[in-house]
Amino acid sequence: MGSIFELPEDLIATLIENFPCRDAQIRALATLLYPRAAPCRNLIIHGTEATGKSAVTTRLLQTLSSSATSDSESLLNYAIVKSAECVTARHLFERTVGSVADALQGEEGGAVGRCETLAALTVELTKLLKYDQRHDTNSRFVLVFDGIDRQREAPPTLLPALARLSEIIPNLTTIFIVTAPSPSLLRISSTPQLYFPPYTKSEYVTILSRPPYTPPPLPNTTAQETADLWTRFAAAVHDALAKPASRTLPGLARACAALWPRFTAPVAAGTHRAREFTKLLVASRAYFQDEAVLEPGITLASTAKGATTAEREARSKSTKDLATLLPPTARLLLIAAYLASHNAPRHDQTIFSTWHSGRRRRGGGGISQHVSKRSKHRKIARKLLGPSAFVLERMVAIYAATRREWIRGDNGEDQANATVDGDVGMAIATLASLRLLVRVGGAGGAGDTMDRGGKWRVGVGWEVIRGVGRSMGVEVEEWLVE
Repeated sequence: MGSIFELPEDLIATLIENFPCRDAQIRALATLLYPRAAPCRNLIIHGTEATGKSAVTTRLLQTLSSSATSDSESLLNYAIVKSAECVTARHLFERTVGSVADALQGEEGGAVGRCETLAALTVELTKLLKYDQRHDTNSRFVLVFDGIDRQREAPPTLLPALARLSEIIPNLTTIFIVTAPSPSLLRISSTPQLYFPPYTKSEYVTILSRPPYTPPPLPNTTAQETADLWTRFAAAVHDALAKPASRTLPGLARACAALWPRFTAPVAAGTHRAREFTKLLVASRAYFQDEAVLEPGITLASTAKGATTAEREARSKSTKDLATLLPPTARLLLIAAYLASHNAPRHDQTIFSTWHSGRRRRGGGGISQHVSKRSKHRKIARKLLGPSAFVLERMVAIYAATRREWIRGDNGEDQANATVDGDVGMAIATLASLRLLVRVGGAGGAGDTMDRGGKWRVGVGWEVIRGVGRSMGVEVEEWLVE
């Protein structure tokens, strides 16, 4: 007695060859869709971006629908509706009816009417996909909604209504391709789900080592040497740039294509061999440490061909300097945070107040006379020690006291009416998000950022803060107590 469970193994083997590292998903999907296997009414396919959900589903349906048997021309037919191409729910309904009519190729006949509601969609699909006992009862029609969880202007009952179409049309299978399904997505029980997990490092390398990702052979090398170098290069790019810049397979493939000519330039020039992977990696380590080369559109104009190496390094350094990237308010707050971390609170009134002499007393010279006995045993400069914690209110007070002197108006006069405004809160939030200000204490980063009693610590060193201060015309060393 023959088995009633049949799968076209030759077709599945071809798909597995075309989509490596997805053999389990292909076999499960074929089992749940093929009419002579174990077809289901509804199926949820979910996974993160660029994991092969849509590509595998489309290719499998194409392969199964094109297969012919001895007693039937085709056991399976399908239609795919992409929600990204539908701007409203009505557009989705009419696109669904039109796609089903095109897939049937006019076999059912009749014109397709307007479809504006879920009820009208059900009526039109029932007319197109009516079940006829004279036809083969094993035939199935698969309706795929790709990205249905991101459908714009979707009614709340859209997915449950689409899931119940198979209760009215017996030979219909509905597939929902989503990113992260909720437990009550379809509001029905016993709906099979197929998960497409993200690729691992070994799977990334396996996929990139196959066409069409493999590069042509390098000059003065064999095809095998180029393939071995490409495999190790793809693994290095994944370790260096997969998390910050190339989280998906297309992104990693673009990163490899952009870095490969730069990585193999010494091989083409004849200074290194293809087997010297370590030397090639050291020579091009700058490309693996910064993802700016992957997005040339957001960088400044490229350097001239005649520019020297020192000029290119200086220009690259200037684009990454905090003095260039941060706005003035954030820079002033960062300097105030550094002073609050490296100056004792007992010196604040002497340094930043004008109560004693009408002007602020800066520098270590004037203050060292009062603390000479204590500083006698100090061997390390204060700026070289680790930062200490300070209260947020103290940093804001230092900022308010020094802002009038550090920032001058366009006419050269002090901004006497400068106050603490909403820009200060935005600047503090920016510094905290960039980890330039680190919250310490029991809160551990939780709670309100603008809590006056919260304790913070500056996250930059002396060299960085000196450059930030000089960009504002401030010598930070003059405000430190030695």
